[in-house]
Amino acid sequence: MGTEHTGRPMPDGPSGTVAWWRAMKAFPGNHQRWTSFLAGVLVGVLVVVLVGFLRPLLSDSSWEDGELVLLSGKDESAGGQRQELIEEWNHLHPDHPARIEEVTNIADAQHSEMLARAGGDGDPVDVLNLDVAWIPEFAEGDLLREYPESRADRGAFLDGPLETCEYDGKLWALPFNTDAALLYRRSDLAPRVPSSWTSMLAAIANVLEGRPKPGTVPEAGFVTQLQGYEGLTVNALEAVWSAGGEIVDDDGDVHVDSRQARDGLRQLVDGVHSDPRQILPASLDFSEQPSTSAFRAGRALFMRNWPLAYRTLDVPAEPGTRPVEFAVSPLPWPSVLGGQNLAVAKRSSHPRAAEALIEFLTNDRSQQLLFERGGLAATRRVVYEDTRIKQVYPYADELLKAIELARLRPRSPHYALFSEVLQTEVHAMLISGSGPPADLGDRLRAALRGKRR
Repeated sequence: MGTEHTGRPMPDGPSGTVAWWRAMKAFPGNHQRWTSFLAGVLVGVLVVVLVGFLRPLLSDSSWEDGELVLLSGKDESAGGQRQELIEEWNHLHPDHPARIEEVTNIADAQHSEMLARAGGDGDPVDVLNLDVAWIPEFAEGDLLREYPESRADRGAFLDGPLETCEYDGKLWALPFNTDAALLYRRSDLAPRVPSSWTSMLAAIANVLEGRPKPGTVPEAGFVTQLQGYEGLTVNALEAVWSAGGEIVDDDGDVHVDSRQARDGLRQLVDGVHSDPRQILPASLDFSEQPSTSAFRAGRALFMRNWPLAYRTLDVPAEPGTRPVEFAVSPLPWPSVLGGQNLAVAKRSSHPRAAEALIEFLTNDRSQQLLFERGGLAATRRVVYEDTRIKQVYPYADELLKAIELARLRPRSPHYALFSEVLQTEVHAMLISGSGPPADLGDRLRAALRGKRR
């Protein structure tokens, strides 16, 4: 089930077209005539392909003139691929140029700044790149324009990412990139993929209490993100799901007082305070990058993290050394579905042009480039079927499985307050070693109504 990987570098050679062109340049005979002929063939093919591809995106009279502003957090793609796409758009549409305006990448501050700008503070924006959990809040707050169903191309997108674009029976955005957590494991010490939290703990006990080679014993079994931020909310939800429980069900009802939910939260608490350590205690101060560094340094046997960690682990920590031996698989329980969606701001004075920009950034080709070159998980199924993608990212099939199994966070306009309350209480539990407070359910119900209890 898992995809084994032991430090083999990802393919970065030329695509088939480029490799063919290089080979033909070396063809014996009249080099100049071959070069001219092949150049003409390639140009002809490219013209046919590009005309067919670009025809739906060519400017039309309904597009409003003027610069388009896309408000976004930091571009975490390798090589700044989002900016590359914007520059390509600008080359194709000089009368409708676009630029990315970045806000802070700290989740809570980013949320506040996005809300303020969408609500009228500062210069107006046209497109908002929103965390998938924020769509209900921005839609309910009348900060977004409803997206035209006729332009959604629903059949091309993965179901989960597209569902995050909906709220109250309406479509508000298109999926830009998606995310689902993966289970990374030291394949040299844990060759088998665990099927549950319990089987993962058994594998941890086997290594920590066994007699492996000297110097190979990790400090703990599992490293994850338990710092007091959104990552802790995600981990709490996943822990409860792993125990068969719910914190909030699909109807918005809170069930954190159920036995299964309390068992799931107890797993996290017990894991941090167990001996030997099931969960690396330093996880209480970890976000994504420190978790990756700890796993890379051999401090943990398993790691829960997003796909972006793969490209860090796949290269040596130091020149002349080998990368850590690892393999990836979907979590043995549902992951929270992450990602970002592109929506047209209600205050935009270029709504039709903004829709066209969104459709350009989310089409098949753009999604292919964002994944292949940038490492951002695609929202369109066809990308995962591409041979090149599977060469560059050997875990692509595992990631697709994880995305299809992933679940949405509570769909509430007051999700930010809900998350704040949950992560505050769970972090206190992790530090003290105690169980959930008696009033946690009431506090979460109040938060989902937008109130602090």
